[in-house]
Amino acid sequence: MRTIIDVGPNDRGYSVSSLTGSAVDDGYTDITSHDSWVEGPPLKTFARLRDDEPVTWCDEQDGPGYWAITRYQDILDVSRDVSTFTSRKGIRLEDMNAEETAARRTMMELDPPDHTRLRRLVTKVFTRKSVEEYETQIRALAIQVIEEALERDNFDFVEHVAKQLPMLMLGQLMGTPNEDGPRLVELGDALLGNTDPEFTDVVVDQVDSDEYRLIPFRSPAGLELFEYAGQQARIRKEQALDDVISRIMAPTRDGQPITDHEFKNFFTLLVAAGNDTTRYTMTGSLDILLDRPDLIAYLRDADAEQWRIATDELLRLTTVTTHFRRTAAVDVEMHGTKIAAGDKVVVYYTAGNRDERQFADPDTVDLTRSPNDHVSFGRGGPHFCLGAWLARMELRVTLQEFFARVSDIRRDGAQDRLRSNFICGIKHLPVTVTKR
Repeated sequence: MRTIIDVGPNDRGYSVSSLTGSAVDDGYTDITSHDSWVEGPPLKTFARLRDDEPVTWCDEQDGPGYWAITRYQDILDVSRDVSTFTSRKGIRLEDMNAEETAARRTMMELDPPDHTRLRRLVTKVFTRKSVEEYETQIRALAIQVIEEALERDNFDFVEHVAKQLPMLMLGQLMGTPNEDGPRLVELGDALLGNTDPEFTDVVVDQVDSDEYRLIPFRSPAGLELFEYAGQQARIRKEQALDDVISRIMAPTRDGQPITDHEFKNFFTLLVAAGNDTTRYTMTGSLDILLDRPDLIAYLRDADAEQWRIATDELLRLTTVTTHFRRTAAVDVEMHGTKIAAGDKVVVYYTAGNRDERQFADPDTVDLTRSPNDHVSFGRGGPHFCLGAWLARMELRVTLQEFFARVSDIRRDGAQDRLRSNFICGIKHLPVTVTKR
């Protein structure tokens, strides 16, 4: 049995932008503009590009332009071919000179074998087997967060639920104090939300951020995170602990310890990527489900395998990280289009996850869709998301415990989306609940 909902206005009179995309998208939206994503992803534009221009040139207001890749298989091909499409020049649209690239480099801006060297430091912590051992701990944290939220009948799901659990869990894995979590969340928001005035005063496309050009995301928040990372490193040097930070600082297989600067960039990456993306996935999933009590009822009765399948469908539809950039290392041709060495090549996961060449009825929710080889975690290459299994579990456990405690949930005002062409997320989702 396929459990689906159709695209379009739902039974409570709202248009679910996670499914239908931006209401102002006419098929020719400027996908480079941060403002184009505030109403939801430009799905009509991506559909047109997939059909007519799967490799299309995009002009940039403050850059040389880039090639946008929008078909599923092409995204996999680019992601896998690291000798042709390198990550060393950066994974975001921003252009950086050699000094800036070196100063801000994390393992995401490296190709194998250098990428592999850093990834091995923490891979064991985030394997499926290791993450399954955390389920009791994650569930206890989720119950704590949700029950505190449900002391109210009206609340912002983001502030009171989705923002809380990922940082609590990541803090426990990293070994940082719980009381430091809220500030780390704020700093992570300022980094990934560096184009949104709610999260930072240094909005990168609106003010001069040149003084921070050697800091991740050109954000002053990076300076504070570097200082905090240094403090945590000093604690571990005095006494090794059983946590992720200690693992990062341990020598690699070749006996080489991570450098101080590598560690600070690594720590900053974990704080930003380990919190915001999971938060926005939780919220986007609820945005899809809360207007469909039939789907919530299905999930309440779902077994472990049904939940596993449903979770991947929600990950496909929310696609929080919209794109990653690569740079052509050599001249190459795709679909008859010549890409020159040095050109930026951007794979759009948002577009790939809606490609009808890969997914039947891609704009519907099918909670029984299997297989579901979505690209939300960067499938297809060495940069597959390190925290994929942890994110899946946090999403599943949070929704399970939330739906187990509410009999009805409705919107209590308009949602508010992040101003970003890089992270597609809902910042605020006010709801009214009736407890079970």
